[in-house]
Amino acid sequence: MDEAEERRLRMLHRLEAGAATCACGERLAALSTLHRSDLCTALVFDRLGRKMRLVEELHAACDRNWNRTFYGLYFRTLGDRQNQEAYLELARRVPYRVVLRERLTPHAVEAMLFGASGLLDLYPHDSYTLDLGRTFVHLASKHDIRPMEASAWELAGIRPANHPVLRLAEAAEFFARDEFVVDRAMACRSEADIRRLFCTEASAYWRTHHIPGSPADESPKRIGAFKANIIGINLVAVLQYAYGSYTGRDALRDNALALLERLPAEQNRYMRAWREAGGPQPRNAFESQALLQLATEYCAPRRCAACPLGRRILRRAEQLASAE
Repeated sequence: MDEAEERRLRMLHRLEAGAATCACGERLAALSTLHRSDLCTALVFDRLGRKMRLVEELHAACDRNWNRTFYGLYFRTLGDRQNQEAYLELARRVPYRVVLRERLTPHAVEAMLFGASGLLDLYPHDSYTLDLGRTFVHLASKHDIRPMEASAWELAGIRPANHPVLRLAEAAEFFARDEFVVDRAMACRSEADIRRLFCTEASAYWRTHHIPGSPADESPKRIGAFKANIIGINLVAVLQYAYGSYTGRDALRDNALALLERLPAEQNRYMRAWREAGGPQPRNAFESQALLQLATEYCAPRRCAACPLGRRILRRAEQLASAE
C-alpha cells in the first residue's frame, strides 16, 4: 500500500469516527461558495429523487390520480414522524373520493376523520363529540368505513399544537374548503402562498378545546407558519417536482427548486448538529434539505466513502500525499 492510499484510509477512519456528530462540518463550511453550492445542488437532487420514488408508489396506489396522491401525502406530512403510518392508514380508510362526496358538509368530513381514527374513544364526551359519533355511524355505513384502533396512535410526549386530534380537525376544514387542491399546490411560488393555502383554522368547537370533551381557554386552532413551511418543503415542492417530471414540464420542476430557495431553512436536531460541528448555517430550505440529506443518508450510517463531501476530502488527502 503506497503513502497516498495509507493517508486516504487514515482520513476515512477519522471521518467515520466523527460521522455521528457531523464532525466534517468545518470542512464543509471551508468550501468555496461555488463548491458548496454545487454540493448542495447535487444533494438536493438526490433527496428529491428519493422522495419522488415515494410519490410514485403512492401515485400508483391512487390509480394515477394526482388529487388522491396529494391527499395521501398531506396526511403523511401532517403530523409527527411516529404517527406517519397512522395518518396514512386513516387516509386509506377515509379515501379522498369519500371526502369529496361529503365536502359541502364540513361537519361530516370531521366526523369521518375522527370516527375512523378511533381517537374519540380516548376522551370524555360532550354534545359535540356525541354528535360526531352519531354522524360517523351513519357515514361509516354509507361509505363502508372501518374505524382504526386508538392504539395505532402514539400520543405520549406530543406537543398540544401537534396533537393528532387538532391536526385532524384542521385537515377536515382544509379538505372541505376546496376540491382543486393540486391546482392550488402547483400555483404556490412563495412562503406567503404556502401560508395562504395551509394555515387553516379548525372549526369553531376547537377554539375552546385542545382535546375532545375538555373545555380550555379560547384560542384559534390553526396550522401555524412553521408547520405550513414544513408542508411546503415536504409536500408542495416535492409534488411540484414529481408532477413536473411526470408531465415533462421543466418549468414546474424549476419552480419547485425556486420554492425551496424561498422557504425558510428548517430548524431541527440535524441543523443543530451541523451548527455545533462548525458547519455552515443554511440560508433557506434548499440548503437545509442538502444538510439533511448529508446527515441522514451519509453521516448517520457512516457512509463517508460514498458521501460527496467525504469523497472530496479523501481525494484531497491523496493529492497531498502524492505531492509530498
